[in-house]
Amino acid sequence: MKNLRKEKILEIIATKPIETQEELILALKENGYNVTQSTASRDIKQLGLVKVLDSNGRYRYAKNLPHREINIPSQDHDRLLDAFKRSAISVKYAMNDVVIKCYSGMAQGACVAFDTLFADWVVGSLAGEDTIFVITTDEASAADLARKLNEIIFG
Repeated sequence: MKNLRKEKILEIIATKPIETQEELILALKENGYNVTQSTASRDIKQLGLVKVLDSNGRYRYAKNLPHREINIPSQDHDRLLDAFKRSAISVKYAMNDVVIKCYSGMAQGACVAFDTLFADWVVGSLAGEDTIFVITTDEASAADLARKLNEIIFG
């Protein structure tokens, strides 16, 4: 029953935007699964679901996908990658966080490029004047991302 319920959760979040646990519980009940908030919360954690910003600017649950770059036109990809490389100075990680240091005044532009290129790698990012703060799901993901970014910046 548990595996069927989890399969149903993945089906639900793939077919309609679910923003809250309450919406997920309601959708599950509509599909014959009577669950409590704690069960829904546990399933969300076990499935590795994260909240992502969709194309309508709303947060919704999604499966934390394997690391991959977003499919964007080659010309745009190269332009964004170049903008990121020219702005970033260093990349370090601690626990599940990655900190990208940039030249003064360039972090926000670099973060736009980063978010477009690496959205599937992270939970979220925040840019200041010369620093981008990135949150990943776990330490291994942060290490992988830091390694990838350092390869991009320093070759």
